[in-house]
Amino acid sequence: MNTPLAPATPAAAGDRVAEVSRTTAETRITVRINLDGTGRAKLATGIGFFDHMLDQIARHGLIDLDIDCQGDLHIDGHHTVEDVGITLGQAVAQAVGDKKGIRRYGHAYVPLDEALSRVVVDFSGRPGLDMHVPFTSGMVGGFDTQLAYEFFQGFVNHALVTLHIDNLKGVNAHHQCETVFKAFGRTLRAALERDPRSAGVIPSTKGSL
Repeated sequence: MNTPLAPATPAAAGDRVAEVSRTTAETRITVRINLDGTGRAKLATGIGFFDHMLDQIARHGLIDLDIDCQGDLHIDGHHTVEDVGITLGQAVAQAVGDKKGIRRYGHAYVPLDEALSRVVVDFSGRPGLDMHVPFTSGMVGGFDTQLAYEFFQGFVNHALVTLHIDNLKGVNAHHQCETVFKAFGRTLRAALERDPRSAGVIPSTKGSL
């Protein structure tokens, strides 16, 4: 049974919040998100390094994020990581709503020692992922680095965003992965920021996203 998730601080009026639960034969997940938070996170996926990466999204995106996942880790981490990406994408899509007044686009370069990654996002309404991260190790702690792609693919399919991820430099796989997730958090923050010059306006010549 999922542990109830209680935010450390209540959402303020006008905050963009969502709660999504998703249950399959492989995972049971609850995600609670506040896009206008302070970077607080409460994470329990059963994969320590994955929790560490999700914490980077919250901290650097200034997103309050509660994720509780009970997955079939006795098999491996694939279903847990992919399904968290799916559920987080659903929660972001719900919280952002009709996208009126957001900046829509965001990008960030983030270094960590020898590693450097670039992430670019468009809240386009069209799911697409282009990811080039030549991990130098297959595992970081208990996290299979191949699953980073599955996380982001699940996210873009359900948040309906276009996402480009490139690790430009890196020798240490921990550093490679961490720069990607930190840059992703910064990119979300930039794209989802409210633009005072476009209040109430959908940032598209089509009039919808």
